[in-house]
Amino acid sequence: MSILVNKQSRVLVQGFTGKEGSFHASQMMEYGTLVVGGITPGKGGSQHLNRPVFDSVAACVKETGADVSLIFVPPAVAADAIMEAADAGVRLVVCISEGIPTADMVKVKSYLSNRPTRLIGPNCPGIITPGECKVGIMPGFIHKKGNIGVVSRSGTLTYEAVDQLTRLGIGQSTCIGIGGDPIIGTTTLDALKLFMADPDTAGVVLIGEIGGSMEPDAARWYKEHASKPVVGFIAGQTAPKGRRMGHAGAIIGGADDTAAAKMAILRECGIHVVESPANIGSTMKAVLGI
Repeated sequence: MSILVNKQSRVLVQGFTGKEGSFHASQMMEYGTLVVGGITPGKGGSQHLNRPVFDSVAACVKETGADVSLIFVPPAVAADAIMEAADAGVRLVVCISEGIPTADMVKVKSYLSNRPTRLIGPNCPGIITPGECKVGIMPGFIHKKGNIGVVSRSGTLTYEAVDQLTRLGIGQSTCIGIGGDPIIGTTTLDALKLFMADPDTAGVVLIGEIGGSMEPDAARWYKEHASKPVVGFIAGQTAPKGRRMGHAGAIIGGADDTAAAKMAILRECGIHVVESPANIGSTMKAVLGI
C-alpha cells in the first residue's frame, strides 16, 4: 500500500496552462505520474502537454476519473480552487499556492470539515511516493523507494532529509510536505497517524518548526501509540520571540512555541531528536540498526 498517492492515482492540475503549472505538470509526467488533464477556465476543449484542458474540475473528473488535484493558481483564488475540487469529489487536493489569506483558509478548513476530501498544504512542496507518483514541486531524482516516511513543515528541509536518506541507501515510502502556513489541511499529527498505520512504513522522519503546537500534539499522541521509531528535528533554534522566520506559521508566540521547548517534548515522548539537520539520515540509520 502507498499512502495517499500511487501508480493508480489520476491527477488533474488546476492552473494547468500557466507557466508554473505547465513546468511542474511536465516534470510529474516525466516521473511517471498519471496526469490526466488540467483546468484553465476559458480554455476548455483545447489540448496542453498532450492532455485535455477543461473549464472546471467537475468536467475533468467526469471525463477522466481524476481523483487527485494539484493547485497552481494565484492566492486570491486558491481557496475557491480548493473548494471547487472538493465539490467535484476529488479525494486528495495538494495546494502549492503561497500567500493565501488566513481568512480564506479559515473558510476552507470549515468547508472541508464535513467532506471526505483531504487537503495537503497550502504553501507546500506536495507529496511523493517514490517510484510511483509525484504530486508537487519536489525534485524526484533525490528520492528512493523504501520504507521510511517523511513529514515536514519545511520544503527545503524535506529535500535535505530525503537526500541524506537516499545517499545512505535508505529509501522512502511516502514523503509529505505539509506546508508552513498557520492553517493547513493535513497536520503533522494527521501524517504521523497515517505512517503509523501504514504496513509499508518502518520508521518516520518528522521535521517541524517553531510556532504553533503541531509537533507537541503529534509527539504526545505518539507517546501513547508508538509502534515505529521516529527521528525528529525542529527548525528555528536561534529565532527570537515574535519574529517571523520564513513561513507564516513559524512565529514564536510563547514559551512552548520555541524550538527548545518542542525538542524537549519530543524527547520526553520517545522521539529521537537531532540538534542539527545534518544528522537526520545518520540518526535514522543508527535507529534502524543498519
